[in-house]
Amino acid sequence: MLFEISQNGAQYNGLCDDRLDFYWISRLTGSVKKIMQLQITLRLTTAIFMLVLSACIVSPATETRRKYAHELATRHDWQAVTLDTRPFSLQSFMPGAATTTDILSVYIEGDGLAWLSRRRASGDPTPVKPVGLQLALLDNHPSAYLARPCQYIWQQTCEPGLWTSARFSREVIDASNQALDQLKHLFGASQLRLIGYSGGAAIAALLSARRQDVIQLVTIAGNLDHLAWTQHHRVSPLSQSLNPADYWQTLATVPQLHFTGQNDRNINRHVTEAYLARFPADNRPPVKIIDGADHDCCWVEHWPALLRIVYAGK
Repeated sequence: MLFEISQNGAQYNGLCDDRLDFYWISRLTGSVKKIMQLQITLRLTTAIFMLVLSACIVSPATETRRKYAHELATRHDWQAVTLDTRPFSLQSFMPGAATTTDILSVYIEGDGLAWLSRRRASGDPTPVKPVGLQLALLDNHPSAYLARPCQYIWQQTCEPGLWTSARFSREVIDASNQALDQLKHLFGASQLRLIGYSGGAAIAALLSARRQDVIQLVTIAGNLDHLAWTQHHRVSPLSQSLNPADYWQTLATVPQLHFTGQNDRNINRHVTEAYLARFPADNRPPVKIIDGADHDCCWVEHWPALLRIVYAGK
């Protein structure tokens, strides 16, 4: 006698869930049925345990993510500084012996751990791998790092909209703008070079459109047109966010340099081209496509060489 167990991956308590369709075998004795049920229950329990354990491994605890960034900064003789803005306190890292400079490069972090799955937002956006910080630590010019709201620092104002639909909202840009003013003061700088990774590129672009002291906008795997991005991936629009592409007329006066990964399937060529298409054909910002790079890999390895291009421009 034959029987079949059908499994498929659905949601279980927000993590991973296996639904079993049981096709009981006819004419089995009651004792055999109980043995089969016990075997199936044990297999299901084991599968759920392993999936839950796997989810915990994939998404390290918030404190682990915070500790990693602080230890990474410390190894490079950088220190953590909290920038108090309204309505957020924003995490920054900078050299322990910050020197006075006329031009300060500020690296703005990506979206971090914004989502746990396609439909489930993260409870805390602190990055698992802070690419923006890793890039900043490789820059020998006067530089500082700026995290996004609720990354590393949790407060009462934190709620999932700030790293999902409202990740580029006016409120977020206002707070980031205040943080830039504080960083300028700490370094005695008069001008800024804004360098944004992934979603941090959108923040950098929106800040560049607002300020008069940005001498260069640099993006890495940058989301510069989130409307084109959400349409391409067929996900909900970022309805509470400002879109950098809408500010192309102001940004046309800002020197720009954009790096995209040849194998980036997240912020792909379609998104970048949608942003560039806003500009007149004879005044489109330069884009450099990096062979072998995707959205996450391998910007840290490429960055020392790309920095020479960045600083050759200004």
